[in-house]
Amino acid sequence: MTTDQYNQLVDKHADGLYRFVLKTCNNSDKAKDIVQDSFERLWQNVSNIDAEKAKSYLFTTAYHIFVDTHRKDSKQERLNTSRIAEPMHNSQYSDLQEVLHRALNQLPEIQRSVVLLRDYEGYSYDEISEITGLSESQVKVYIFRARVALKEIIGSPAAVLE
Repeated sequence: MTTDQYNQLVDKHADGLYRFVLKTCNNSDKAKDIVQDSFERLWQNVSNIDAEKAKSYLFTTAYHIFVDTHRKDSKQERLNTSRIAEPMHNSQYSDLQEVLHRALNQLPEIQRSVVLLRDYEGYSYDEISEITGLSESQVKVYIFRARVALKEIIGSPAAVLE
């Protein structure tokens, strides 16, 4: 891969990668750091990576950096185990995007990641399997469970619009 190809990859994929990481970690500063680290690792391995497979490499790397960061942070901070998820339809939200964002935050990390990769970024099950290191059937199960959980959290559309 040449320097020009690398720069084109940055221009082409930085925004999508940032959106994915931001939706996954819910922290703008961490998302920027993870995206920067992902591109840094791509640059360090630029001679070993084909430009056509760089997008998959970037998303895989970002996912793994997020997982490592999340594990490190969870060891340093005490998790609040008394957090009880309240049904979203009882809250007075008029912004459907905010309702969906809060519902996504209530999902377990792996479910949130695979749903974001599938529904927000448009990856196939096979590509998600490569990125996360899960089998294709595990990816399908996690996506199904996440969608069921989202339906339960959000409730009916009429309840959200009230």
